[in-house]
Amino acid sequence: MEIKRLDLGHLFIRKEQWPVHGYVILHDRLGVVLVDTGCGGPDEVLRYFEVVNRTVADALADHDLAPIDVNLVINTHLHFDHCGQNPAFEHAPLMVQRTEHERMLRERDEVTEWIEASGMQFELIDGSTELADDLRIVTSPGHTSGHQSVVATTELGIELFIGDAAYTRRIYESSGMGNLPDGQAADLDAWRGTLTDLKALEPQRLHFCHDG
Repeated sequence: MEIKRLDLGHLFIRKEQWPVHGYVILHDRLGVVLVDTGCGGPDEVLRYFEVVNRTVADALADHDLAPIDVNLVINTHLHFDHCGQNPAFEHAPLMVQRTEHERMLRERDEVTEWIEASGMQFELIDGSTELADDLRIVTSPGHTSGHQSVVATTELGIELFIGDAAYTRRIYESSGMGNLPDGQAADLDAWRGTLTDLKALEPQRLHFCHDG
């Protein structure tokens, strides 16, 4: 198994620049697995966050890959900076928690109509899911009610693709003791429970979407 980080541009939150990353997992049995697809959505959202976008096709090309090579997409959650380039993968299953899809429809945030209009067809899963002996999805609610993370077992040990369960290593290590950035935890108690559960996995490597 090989892991490649994708540079998908950056955005701004309160004038602070945040990188946007996705990840490719090159799996012996599953093929090319993509965790999160980067920014996309309504123009007003992209303007508000001052998104400087990079296409997922260009990011994949850095590793001699193209969108058509991707066999499976895992969206950690349905925010614009994690599922925004899903339309590039209409040939591949888009895996998301059923609770996250229901949240998106229930809350009807600024991205909901854009997702519906795009015609995205999701593969809805219920709870933690084993994709292979060495690759699984685990629920990690708190940032959103249906957030999920990805756990890989490699020669290094456990590697955790944390999505927005923690924006940065500092937040992960502090367990949210102190001021949190806007949007980090929609449900603070669930979010802190998630960090406890993820740390119990004793990951040897953490892969963040908004940290350098």
